[in-house]
Amino acid sequence: MAMDFETMDKEYIVNVYNRLDAVIDHGKGSILYDVNGKEYIDFSAGIAVNIFGVCDDVWKQAVIDQLNKLSHISNVFYTEPQVLLAKMLCERTGMKKVFFANSGAEANECAIKTARKYSHDKYGEGRYTIITLKNSFHGRTMATLTACGQESLHEDFGPFLDGFVYAEPDNFESVKSLAESHKVCAVMMEMVQGEGGVHPLDPAFVKAVEEYAHAHDILVIVDEVQTGNGRTGALYAYMNYGIHPDIVTTAKGLGGGLPFAAVLFADSCQHTLTDHTHGSTFGGNPICAAGAISILKRIDDPLLADVREKGAYIKAQLEACQNVESVSGMGLMIGVKLKKDLATVVNECVDKGVLVLTANGLLRLLPPLNIPWDVLKKGMAIVCSVIDEK
Repeated sequence: MAMDFETMDKEYIVNVYNRLDAVIDHGKGSILYDVNGKEYIDFSAGIAVNIFGVCDDVWKQAVIDQLNKLSHISNVFYTEPQVLLAKMLCERTGMKKVFFANSGAEANECAIKTARKYSHDKYGEGRYTIITLKNSFHGRTMATLTACGQESLHEDFGPFLDGFVYAEPDNFESVKSLAESHKVCAVMMEMVQGEGGVHPLDPAFVKAVEEYAHAHDILVIVDEVQTGNGRTGALYAYMNYGIHPDIVTTAKGLGGGLPFAAVLFADSCQHTLTDHTHGSTFGGNPICAAGAISILKRIDDPLLADVREKGAYIKAQLEACQNVESVSGMGLMIGVKLKKDLATVVNECVDKGVLVLTANGLLRLLPPLNIPWDVLKKGMAIVCSVIDEK
């Protein structure tokens, strides 16, 4: 007798995910299968995590090799994978130091703490406010939830932390006004607002914010949790904007399928965190770090060019659909505003064998970066047919 996993899930697991009707069992690359053997093309990548798909051979071997050597050790000791990965990240970005964590929220917590300590060390008490943008998403811990510029996420969980104010995205005067009326230590932005609706920030706005912030010794924090590691067609999305952040946070795709995050520090704040001012038991776990090394090694110029080409193809296909109102995003991070019911489209895509996501009322597509062209085209044909179905 087959087990009813969906009923068991509802009975034993806290119901916060509003799951879609598919019990995923296994897969390879961009193709997944449920417990009944039904095949799915994956346009979700575990929400931008499985950037080389599932069970990627190179990643898997790196993880297995490390698993056979050392699964975990305290951060009181040195480990080879951490050091090698940190060196790679600094060399690829020009940043100076790295702190490893387990999730995007933890990385953003570290960034928030660092910004406040940086300002406290230089200016003393009171200069601790961080400007974030409306519609932003930075995590679900109390500090990162407070940082989110979405009122709907703040219901039921107050009181919140002091020291966060929210500017209008793409409105420099809004940022400047808040900076002038508060004692601000940092501005925190996603180059493409993911959960907030797959909205790329205007380059002129981003550049103006960077110039103002650096002129007033306000740190620039870029949240690359979802946009990082090749997702937007650059190694990190801020590189598409030509800016130089003080702190960059990243997670999701960096681990390639294991929980892993990194916080990158520029010269300005590379020495801000000192002995015992921050830490993590699992941060920089050697297995996760070994997997991340295998991921980062393969995010090269040809792959990034391929990501940009595939993103342009997806956009063109969607813009030709009659029931598409608009398409947004960057690289393989795509948002689609529909003229028909979103839930219906999502459920029908899954029913017809394509796994898709949503984001703030939009259809969201986040396929693996190396999805084969034939699989991509087959999946897009299904998505477009569902969108334009009568």
